[in-house]
Amino acid sequence: MKDPTNQSTPSTEVVLQGSVFAVEQLTVTLRGGGQTTRHIVRHPGAVCVLALLPDERLVMIRNFRIATGQWMNEFCAGKLEPGEDPRAAALRELAEECGYHAGLIESLGTFYTSPGFTDELMHAFVARDLRSCSADLQPDERIEVVVRTVDEFKRLAKSGEVCDGKTLATFLRWQLARA
Repeated sequence: MKDPTNQSTPSTEVVLQGSVFAVEQLTVTLRGGGQTTRHIVRHPGAVCVLALLPDERLVMIRNFRIATGQWMNEFCAGKLEPGEDPRAAALRELAEECGYHAGLIESLGTFYTSPGFTDELMHAFVARDLRSCSADLQPDERIEVVVRTVDEFKRLAKSGEVCDGKTLATFLRWQLARA
């Protein structure tokens, strides 16, 4: 990786290897001399799924997030497994977390979740033609499925009750695709 401002290649060292991501320490040469250290979270990528019922209500989840210590209103999402196709991951996460199979799933594009410190690339999808199936939560997941109208979603987003970035960005991508 070259920095276009100074053409140097930073030295890299993995300082943490977790089950979901790695943290790299980069030593970067600054313009005009000197060095600085940056920590970058290397992530395998993830998916976020806006699931639509036939009446255009949104299938969402209330997800207890240990990092924030609170329940979050979100679209279902999850990380990519090694070599996993994002479309397959989206279908898997929808079934596991929400208890739905999708007859149709379409890409809404991709976005970086927080490029100031991570390379996590989120793949956004809209899922339609839903059929109920059994959910299959991970042992550490605390998730409740909720259904919301688009107007309810907008009210919750405006009030701050939907404050999850991937959910807000996926909803925006869906709204733009419909325009």
